[in-house]
Amino acid sequence: MYQEPIDNNQIIEQIEPTPRLYLKKCRVIALILKLFLQYATVLLSVVVWYFYDFFIALLALVLTFIIMGIIRSKLRNSSIPFTQREHHYDDAAIATWYTAKTLCDREL
Repeated sequence: MYQEPIDNNQIIEQIEPTPRLYLKKCRVIALILKLFLQYATVLLSVVVWYFYDFFIALLALVLTFIIMGIIRSKLRNSSIPFTQREHHYDDAAIATWYTAKTLCDREL
């Protein structure tokens, strides 16, 4: 049976799994970061709506959506390995990766 030679383009990189956080301090930091990434946009818009006007709150919603997208992408690109950045990660995974790689220095 003939087998074709393997090109470098055909080799699939090994995907590193999302790290587990064993220290309670690291898990709390990841939870706070996850909640910030998920709810900061809505919370800030509701606060602006309470203090100002509905239309200003809509503007604040759009602006915080853009700003949180930038923050999310900066956290994602600074912590997730280069070879697996094309995969989709939710806010919990981004917070876990960032906490494990940057804040807890891989003390798992």
